[in-house]
Amino acid sequence: MSHQARYSKETFLTRLTWQDLDPDYLRQLIGLAKIEDLAGAGLAHRPKRLGDVTTALMPEGATGRAQLTARGPLVLCGLGLVQTVLDNYGQGCQFDAKSEDGQLKDQGDVIGILSGPSAPLLQAERVILNFLQHLSGIATETRLYVDALDGSPTALLDTRKTLPGYRVLQKYAFACGGGYNHRIGLFDRVMLKDNHLAVAGATGGNRLTQTVALAVNTFEHLAVEVEVDTLEQIPPVLEAGADIILLDNFSPLELKEAVQMIDGRACTEASGGITLNSLPALGDLGLDFISTGAPIHQSTWKDIGLDWL
Repeated sequence: MSHQARYSKETFLTRLTWQDLDPDYLRQLIGLAKIEDLAGAGLAHRPKRLGDVTTALMPEGATGRAQLTARGPLVLCGLGLVQTVLDNYGQGCQFDAKSEDGQLKDQGDVIGILSGPSAPLLQAERVILNFLQHLSGIATETRLYVDALDGSPTALLDTRKTLPGYRVLQKYAFACGGGYNHRIGLFDRVMLKDNHLAVAGATGGNRLTQTVALAVNTFEHLAVEVEVDTLEQIPPVLEAGADIILLDNFSPLELKEAVQMIDGRACTEASGGITLNSLPALGDLGLDFISTGAPIHQSTWKDIGLDWL
């Protein structure tokens, strides 16, 4: 039994934009960061003295300006958070961005200028930098992985290996680095992984075909992706009409054979053990996608300075 693919590769080439993020969700994250600093949130025994005891020593009514500067090469991400952070700490603070998310910045490049009452600027400084440095680290690392696939038609996807509570921000940073976003959660794609198939007793043969077909017929408006560990699992998955076949921890030779077997009847995705060094060779195999969580969970923060003018 053969079939035509329900979805083209282009259907899955999606990226989160800043407008896709929920402002209320972002304010909640910022609020949590604020009460960690000012009220010891997370401690079983809260401090008796609350607030910023250091800034309380500064001259009352002081105002000022501060500059955000890249202290090394980076791909910028998170600028949309800056004004929201400032608004959470008080009125009258402004952020004048001199850059945009996704831009490559060199050492010494000005990212933006903050101005307003000194007290909220001082209190918000660390929270602003924490967000920018972390998200820019992800965007910068992602750009390295994307560049390693340069010239290849294979697209780089992220995974759900994200810090709980920070998924959409981290996936947005991945998109700023030039990658594409895989599913956001358990709700937007049927994804039968090895453990699902084990629970269903459907690791091969007719039972595998029946299980995948059930998913395809039950969720007509959702893509169905199936993880396979062996070449032998591919024919029953294709017979059932899966939209994407995830080739988990296949060798390059196995991946090449798998792509030939699938022959455009489903999208192909390789995952597992992906490294910067392995990407160039994998990009020549005809895969539609390569997915990896490494640019998120192995990234390092980038150095950004906030200096008073």
